Amino acid sequence: MFGNQEYSAPVTVGENYDVSIEDLAREGDGVAKVEGFIIFVPGTKVGDEVTIKVSKVMRKFAIAELVD
Repeated sequence: MFGNQEYSAPVTVGENYDVSIEDLAREGDGVAKVEGFIIFVPGTKVGDEVTIKVSKVMRKFAIAELVD
């Protein structure tokens, strides 16, 4: 099953999204959601309204970076 497994994530690597940071992860990264899908955004804090670029999509979450 591994390797060619399709993920049903509502975000795509390389795409930009406008999000609100809703929470902080244990490591201190901001947590945003797109259609309920969790995205970790380093360098943000709760309440930030930011544009992010998705850099990695996993089965249960994604990682993104801030867009200037």
